[in-house]
Amino acid sequence: MESWTVWAVAAVIVIIYLLSSIKILAEYERGVIFRLGRLLPLAKGPGIILVFAPVDRIVRVSLRQEALEVPPQDIITRDNVTLKVNAVIFLRVIDPNKAVVEVSNYVYQTSQFAQTTLRSVLGEVELDELLAHREKINLRLQSILDTHTAPWGVKVVNVEVKQVDMPESMLRAMAKQAEAEREKRSKIIHAEGEFSAAQRLVDAAHLLATEPVSVQLRYLQTLTEIGVEKNTTVVFPVPVDIFSAIQKMLGNVPAKPAGS
Repeated sequence: MESWTVWAVAAVIVIIYLLSSIKILAEYERGVIFRLGRLLPLAKGPGIILVFAPVDRIVRVSLRQEALEVPPQDIITRDNVTLKVNAVIFLRVIDPNKAVVEVSNYVYQTSQFAQTTLRSVLGEVELDELLAHREKINLRLQSILDTHTAPWGVKVVNVEVKQVDMPESMLRAMAKQAEAEREKRSKIIHAEGEFSAAQRLVDAAHLLATEPVSVQLRYLQTLTEIGVEKNTTVVFPVPVDIFSAIQKMLGNVPAKPAGS
């Protein structure tokens, strides 16, 4: 009887041990197994796996993409403008074994590398380049960070410069510059319009000069347009040639002697 009881208790202990050894990993999880302190070549999962403690120790690693925000950094650009810039990094684990063995905390390490890289890269560009070519700078940051994190089995998917905070004096200077640029474009457009209008008037004058009667017809058309407005005052344009002819006639009349 006692022997049967011992075997029953042993069976219960074995069953409990086996049940406690069963681990369930989600689709996005992998289990890095250390057996007697040595790393197994392949990570386990997903699904049901067996971890025989205390011989085995499991470290769960998520393969989902993570977003890491880089705190605002004080940046001095190449043209000596002081800025505060922060960024966001998107990364994911592609090799769970390296992410556990090669680095103690890959998220913290990536954050530290991102802060130093952000300061060094943005310190080599000018303010206008940072504002106008942000995509190019993002790609450069991603390439540098991915080079650092590749030995850890971590892939930097994307890097985005999130926000650029400029001092008030710089904002006012940029606003004045933009206003000056708009005024410049406005004056250029106005001058081009005046030039086009003058050119069309010259073409119209050449066309009217070919047929003198067309000038008279244009006078009559102008009178018709004035009459439509129900005006009481009628303006009749007089050609300048008439005044020229009168001046010539007066110039040809001989002056009378003063004693006559």
